[in-house]
Amino acid sequence: MAAKTPPAFVDAGGREVRVSSPDRIIYEATDRTPQITKLQVCEFYAAIGEPLMRVIGERPTAMERWPDGYREGMRLAVGPQDKDGDGFYQKRLPKGAPDWIETVKIAFPSKRTAEELCPSESAAAVWAAQMGTLTFHPWPVRRPDVDHPDELRLDLDPQPGTTFADAQRVAELTRELLEELGLRGYPKTSGNRGIHIYVRIEPDYTFEQVRHAAIGLGRELERRDDGVTTAWWKEERGERIFLDYNQNNRDRTIASAWSLRARPGAPVSTPMTWSQLASVTDPRDFNLVTVPGHLADGDPWEDMDATAYSLEPLLTLWETLPGGELNFPPDYPKMPGEPPRVQPSKKVAEHWDEQGNRVE
Repeated sequence: MAAKTPPAFVDAGGREVRVSSPDRIIYEATDRTPQITKLQVCEFYAAIGEPLMRVIGERPTAMERWPDGYREGMRLAVGPQDKDGDGFYQKRLPKGAPDWIETVKIAFPSKRTAEELCPSESAAAVWAAQMGTLTFHPWPVRRPDVDHPDELRLDLDPQPGTTFADAQRVAELTRELLEELGLRGYPKTSGNRGIHIYVRIEPDYTFEQVRHAAIGLGRELERRDDGVTTAWWKEERGERIFLDYNQNNRDRTIASAWSLRARPGAPVSTPMTWSQLASVTDPRDFNLVTVPGHLADGDPWEDMDATAYSLEPLLTLWETLPGGELNFPPDYPKMPGEPPRVQPSKKVAEHWDEQGNRVE
């Protein structure tokens, strides 16, 4: 029987973090990357600790954990009742965490609450990686006020039949629109085929208002480019880039900047300048091995906190462009003005009144 590998120790911002099973294979080798161990994942998060803390520090953060590593074909559990997933979301801090790991109390749409990881130093990210975390999912709020977002998050999601190049085109259109309205967007790759654009906003708005701002922007993009859609139902999206406005709801999160993703080749959701984004031919080129070199040229998001913008220009679009309220996710309670939660192809018009209520 082979001897068990002794633990390793990683220095993160001056704090030493113990890493058990350091030689465990987390990612298998690909044509882009060699096989990657647990120790290398922990060392990656220690190396990018400063820019990572700028984006997840002081934020409630869910951990996407893959305790046995990621292999192609593995599946992320879709909820607490799904016991067959290989990975899962950890929204409550697990028992046995070191006493220096900090938390913050957050409330879900169900009104239930949880004490969630709230990173206050880079060692917290390394500890989470030691626990099998590959991806960090921070809320768009900070610990002093968890009910008012300070980020607008625009998730450009390529639908079947579209490419990363289509997402790049829509991202550039989004940049132009934001600039017309006096706002500045900061882009990053999603770590897959999509693109995320963040806007630092004044923390004076509710989650519902931020969601409406995303819808307003999405509708103006639809008006300018027929390759963009805000259609919630997949059957209505077609071969277009879907702006997922519901990512701005309470308890909806996006993989953080600088996070690894559970996909072959250890890709990273990578912040970029707009010119850098325009030059990308394959987002998989940005991974655990290459991102430290990309960051050596400077953090493209370093000045994001310099200016917080008003959402009023986007809320004006929401109020003036036609379309009204759009669907919420299925786990949300029925919201005021929301359309029927019935797949359009299965709707029978005479079974619904003008307010979207089912009638017998």
